[in-house]
Amino acid sequence: MRGRINSEFGEIIIDSDVIATYAGSVAVECFGIVGMAAISMKDGLVKLLRRDSLKHGINVSVNDNKISLDFHVIVAYGVSILAVSDNLISNVQYKVESFTGMDVEHINILVEGVRVID
Repeated sequence: MRGRINSEFGEIIIDSDVIATYAGSVAVECFGIVGMAAISMKDGLVKLLRRDSLKHGINVSVNDNKISLDFHVIVAYGVSILAVSDNLISNVQYKVESFTGMDVEHINILVEGVRVID
């Protein structure tokens, strides 16, 4: 799915991979987020994604120029999941709306694991 924005100069089309990559980079900057997670369908294991493949931990859907995001995250041990989630939602919503010019309708956070940070 792609976002479409009409401007006075023509049409701007934003691919969902671009939105996912940007949203992933914003998410890993948030306090308490260790990284994005990918779930193996074969064996059900969760693995931490490297920085260059963050978009695989995010599902993006665009309907009527409204963005819905599903984040699969790994959080740091000992932090409040509610506080981390609130921080993630507010940062991602503000930055993605500023970046794309489209509204963020939903942000779902799926905590897939907890890691101890050294």
